Amino acid sequence: MARVLSGIQPSGIMTIGNYLGALQPFVQRHATDECVFMIADLHALTVPQHPDVVRARTIDAVAMAVACGIDASRAIVFVQSHVMEHALLSWILTTMTTMGELERMTQYKDKGQGQVSVGTGLFVYPVLQAADILLYDTDIVPVGDDQRQHIELTRDIAKRCNQKYGDMFVVPQGQYVDRGTRIMSLVDGRRKMSKSDASEGAYIGLLDTPDVVRRKIGRATTDSGKDIVVDWEHKPEVSNLIELFAACTGQMSAHIVAQYEGVGYGAFKRDLAEAIVACVQPIQQTYARIRESGMVQQWMDDGAQRARSIARQTVRRVTERIGLVPGDGHLGV
Repeated sequence: MARVLSGIQPSGIMTIGNYLGALQPFVQRHATDECVFMIADLHALTVPQHPDVVRARTIDAVAMAVACGIDASRAIVFVQSHVMEHALLSWILTTMTTMGELERMTQYKDKGQGQVSVGTGLFVYPVLQAADILLYDTDIVPVGDDQRQHIELTRDIAKRCNQKYGDMFVVPQGQYVDRGTRIMSLVDGRRKMSKSDASEGAYIGLLDTPDVVRRKIGRATTDSGKDIVVDWEHKPEVSNLIELFAACTGQMSAHIVAQYEGVGYGAFKRDLAEAIVACVQPIQQTYARIRESGMVQQWMDDGAQRARSIARQTVRRVTERIGLVPGDGHLGV
């Protein structure tokens, strides 16, 4: 079985884009792959966060991941900071990464643009991401195309370490989601849907009520035309709504286009809103039961123990190869 690692930051409300683009495909891997799912709370600290918010969102993220179908008894579901080997391996890999490599990261440039001061965490977080992946001897990392540069950095670091110290790491393969499973903003069809978007109208939250979903879809950007067609170059917003409709219903985009030919945006949006409501309501019901069950802490504890058993083996191998002296309870011993 291939080992597949995925994760999400507890940095905001989980969106339908997170579900359709990342969580749903990950759930489908349970039958064939060994799945590791991480709540990346250390990554969330790269921007200012209130402690109570981080804590609440982390617990919410675990509950929502399970509500979306991740089986915590099969997949390893854990919180990143509960496995301290992430921080240790990240520091070791930082010493093997150049400033030039990190300066070329486009996400750092985008997120830091216009800021007077940028924290070093934002600068070095691709190394922590590399540690997250390499720590678990990960074979496959399913991510959006916007993460391609980070996966290539991870591969470069792994190859560099292997060349210098022997076979230290598994060199992972990035598996990039196709456009049909990458949900874009409801305001700007050329930007990915993001829970951190300043405009709440840009995304559908998995806990949005039916009325909120209907309002957001009703106000979603289209264009001055009326043709419902997939044309990402000229009609990105309409194309995105079609793909969202297809992802929620399991239909082919071509079938939706044919169904709404000549109908206009109004009826199309109304039906899309109902399709989204039908998609998220079972998740919301399961999420509510999970929060009432009190199982989240047990899942976090069990997941951390299982993740730690793998991480310690990797750290032990790494520290031995680079010459660090093991101590009682430290360095993966």
